[in-house]
Amino acid sequence: MFATIDRLGDAEAVIDGDVRLTFAELGDRIRRSAAAMLAAGVGHGDRVAIWAPNGVRWIVAALGLHCAGATLVPINTRFKGTEAGHVLRSSGARLLLTANGFLGIDSIGMLADVELPALAGIVVLSGDVPGEATSWDEFLAGGSGVSDAEVDARIAAVGPDDVCDIIFTSGTTGTPKGVMMAHGQTLRQFNDWCDFADLREGDRYLIVNPFFHMFGYKAGWLACLMRGATVLPVAVFDVGEALSVIESERVTVFPGPPTLYQAILDHLGLERSGSDAPDLSSLRVAVTGAADIPVDLIRRIRDELPFERILTGYGLTEAGTVTGTRPEDDAETIATTAGRPMPGIEVRILEGGVEVGRGETGEVVVRGYNVMSGYFNDPESTRAAVDAEGWMHTGDLGTMDDMDYVRIVGRIKDLFIVGGFNAYPAEIENLLLTHPGIARAAVIGVPDERMGEVGRAFVVVAGGMALDPEEVIAWSRTHMANYKVPRSVIVLDELPLNATGKVMKEELRNYSP
Repeated sequence: MFATIDRLGDAEAVIDGDVRLTFAELGDRIRRSAAAMLAAGVGHGDRVAIWAPNGVRWIVAALGLHCAGATLVPINTRFKGTEAGHVLRSSGARLLLTANGFLGIDSIGMLADVELPALAGIVVLSGDVPGEATSWDEFLAGGSGVSDAEVDARIAAVGPDDVCDIIFTSGTTGTPKGVMMAHGQTLRQFNDWCDFADLREGDRYLIVNPFFHMFGYKAGWLACLMRGATVLPVAVFDVGEALSVIESERVTVFPGPPTLYQAILDHLGLERSGSDAPDLSSLRVAVTGAADIPVDLIRRIRDELPFERILTGYGLTEAGTVTGTRPEDDAETIATTAGRPMPGIEVRILEGGVEVGRGETGEVVVRGYNVMSGYFNDPESTRAAVDAEGWMHTGDLGTMDDMDYVRIVGRIKDLFIVGGFNAYPAEIENLLLTHPGIARAAVIGVPDERMGEVGRAFVVVAGGMALDPEEVIAWSRTHMANYKVPRSVIVLDELPLNATGKVMKEELRNYSP
């Protein structure tokens, strides 16, 4: 990292609103952050948590604690006190850096009744500073007595096998678990990701994916600093503001979930030649990923936006980016598959511990240098997830074709059985997305006296269309096998999404009209 900083010097590293930092200036701030960590008593291997939106201080704090030999623990900005408290308590975090008042939330106040015996201090990156906390400026000033030699010695003591971060899973399959990844495997994997995305020195990367998630952190600002690209962090996504920044800052790289690109297309509308249309000609790279991307969306991105490279991939917290498509792939391949395994990573499809035939469905398992070292302080869950041969059992259901392209068809826990037939939600969702009136879809299984379970579809109507649930069911009977046909269809204005763009199906299971 510091080699890139020294080499690029006066080139722009981060643009965050009115703050514009060169690589040299960023390097100075990182070293001040590291000195402050040392002065605060942060030791090699200590855990330090960041609970804040995307921004330059997030990056400076994260790299400062890494230089001090500590382990980063990102916390989801959507979390409430109990959820954030679980992460802090489970990780044994010594220090918390937070943005107090982000989106009107009193993050420190929410922790008032949470017992956190290991937490020695709270630093406020932005917002009001209550009496028990320290401001960011005050925290940095505390490091003024730490010498450059002390900082250099601590940096030199950080090795490739040291734990880089503990990122907690989303909790969609139970209590969130802390995934441990080392510095060496992180740098190797996201160097490969840079090759995959064709991220180049001088690129300008607008990062809307949250920094608490791998997509915004490792495939985001870390990738930029590895390759010498400029980071443009976005704390709260607004499509009009994002398009304005793309035009004014000549953004070239703009990854995000499929809903992001749909929002752009919806915002631009049909009047693309008007004088008020933003100039998006600088855009070169789009990277997305989901099990249910409409083929038509990929076609529209290619036809209506200037991207030269449109890619999808599949990844998980426990193994990073596992597969990816290729630039030459057609729209259907990009939309309906997750691509081929990344370099140095093995992928198999198993059923009952035995590899299935090509095109058959089973659990996706992954092996390679990229697999986590384990769940923090949870050896039992680690043994359940990673078998004796090193295969990480993802809990995802998928298929693999003769070209090694993987399709994700759902989670094992989401699979439902209709009269003895396995129904895979992602497969049904993809079929529903071919209906001209459906923009988004999510499918769950619900109890049925006769069939055991049947499908229920939640759909969002495509712009300007009318949608009759009974018509959707009738349409489904002509486009999919009977056991896949949803027996009920509920129209929503929007699907409930978490901060990383995944549908929160537990909310749909608890839905009552």
